[in-house]
Amino acid sequence: MRILVLAWEFPPRIVGGIARHVGELYPEIVKLGWTVDLITVEFKNLPNYEIVDGIHLHRVPVNDIDDFLDWISSMNESMFLYGQKLIEEGANFSLIHAHDWLVADAAIALKHKFKIPLIATIHATEYGRNRGIHNDIQRHIASLEGKLAYDAWRVIVCTRYMHGELNRYLNVPQDKIDIIYNGIYSEKKKKDPNFDYLTFRRKFAKDSEKIVYYVGRMSYEKGVFVLLNAAPKLLSEMNGNVKFVIIGGGNADNLKKQAWNLGIWERCYFTGFMPDDDLDKFQTIADCAVFPSLYEPFGIVVLESFAAKVPVVVSDAGGLPEVVQHNYTGVVTYTENPDSLAWGILEVIRNPDYSQWLVDNAYKDLNRRFHWSKLAKQTELVYELVIKERSRVVWL
Repeated sequence: MRILVLAWEFPPRIVGGIARHVGELYPEIVKLGWTVDLITVEFKNLPNYEIVDGIHLHRVPVNDIDDFLDWISSMNESMFLYGQKLIEEGANFSLIHAHDWLVADAAIALKHKFKIPLIATIHATEYGRNRGIHNDIQRHIASLEGKLAYDAWRVIVCTRYMHGELNRYLNVPQDKIDIIYNGIYSEKKKKDPNFDYLTFRRKFAKDSEKIVYYVGRMSYEKGVFVLLNAAPKLLSEMNGNVKFVIIGGGNADNLKKQAWNLGIWERCYFTGFMPDDDLDKFQTIADCAVFPSLYEPFGIVVLESFAAKVPVVVSDAGGLPEVVQHNYTGVVTYTENPDSLAWGILEVIRNPDYSQWLVDNAYKDLNRRFHWSKLAKQTELVYELVIKERSRVVWL
């Protein structure tokens, strides 16, 4: 069987979690015997076509447009034309699989033109990201999410929380939604025995300092400001022996100003974007990972911390309490509550035996619930169901 996948990002072009998701799921789908053609956006000097981990990867050009929504429209036109070309030249696709609203127009157009069933994975919603819909741009994005979910034969989400969100805010019938977790290859974070980790650690903190870090986007919904508000209490309780490392691209000016105003600037290190190789090393020398999101459908960064054997403290927003089992694989705290967050971090960095117990449990949980080979088989079941149902339908 052959499937056509549309995704606006694919490694090494990484904007958010979708790139990691598609970059790790589809090699496993290929191993199950499927042929996968994936259309994405051109990136730097990479070839327009190549085979990556068994995936037939097609990178399409997009006009250089400043307005984001106009750029998305141009991208969809390019994806549609390229998908149409593949099909008209003989590609016999059993399914189209679209990832998020950004590729909705192209996926829906291909579905109707060639009568190929569409599966949609919705990774987050505009309503959830913004705690409501407040302007015309958000209404436009939400309408595309709703249209994609409506046109899809089935919709895949990453947590029970997202199942409820799509049912409530996009009016997707409950029995049309499948829950399949995101995953990770736990072996990707193993330590290199020949690397000088102590010297590397000293780039970020003194030997006496505990390293508490956040990695991700600098957007409001990620709640980094909550961590900074919790920092004074942590520093007071730990006699100043904590370093807060904030990792991620984007505009962090407001967060830097907040750190200065709180009097904790000297205890914060804003690294900006960190390459994956350095991030893999960094996560193995840190003492505590913190993800204080206000909205989080899943949180792949949590799995990366599990794999790196770093104890994790999260908020109870969205799907995080499903990914992190409180007091077993990590510590779950109250959303947007600096005192609760400070308590959770102190539980980890003050109690090394407890911290190690959390780490051991979390690492075992990766293979139980979050290994891509298992998640690919769950995805395959959805594919097979849709193909079977499609065979019974006359599509006029």
